[in-house]
Amino acid sequence: MHKKHHNTENKNPENDADQIEADLPQEGAAESIEKHTEADRISELEKQLAETQAAVLYVKAEGENIRRRAMDDIEKARKFALEKFSNELLAVKDSLDAALLIEAADVQSYKDGVQITAKQLGAVFDKFNIAEVNPAGEKFDPNKHQAISMLESDQEPNTVLTVLQKGYTLNERVLRPALVMVAKAK
Repeated sequence: MHKKHHNTENKNPENDADQIEADLPQEGAAESIEKHTEADRISELEKQLAETQAAVLYVKAEGENIRRRAMDDIEKARKFALEKFSNELLAVKDSLDAALLIEAADVQSYKDGVQITAKQLGAVFDKFNIAEVNPAGEKFDPNKHQAISMLESDQEPNTVLTVLQKGYTLNERVLRPALVMVAKAK
């Protein structure tokens, strides 16, 4: 077996100490590198934080703008919801005004004018899904009819005998119930 012979004899102890010091990591340099790396990392994280904060503020502002625009749209829709309907009714109003301007008219011409005006109004109602409820002879429906009184009758109980005022629905939802008189058993 061959053992390495370690030379314990030191020819130049100062050179060896310098060599040992050179081989050892420099504490200051390592700390400096470590501090430099930590400082860079902190700087990078601060930059990312600032970017994230800016993005959050942008998203928050954009959300607020969307909410405000939606509220404006709702307000405009509420304010002008009847605009189309109102424009359609203007033709009916014009017909009524024209009828009032006729100076020498007989009953028949007034009747004809009223029929034309009623047709115009009926067309507007059809266009906007307003339906007339005229339940004469039908079974009483408390969801669509309002009974004013009950009369003894030969007809089946709870049958509408007389319609005092027609009802109306808008898209099958009751706007005004029909005012009716209902049959009751004798």
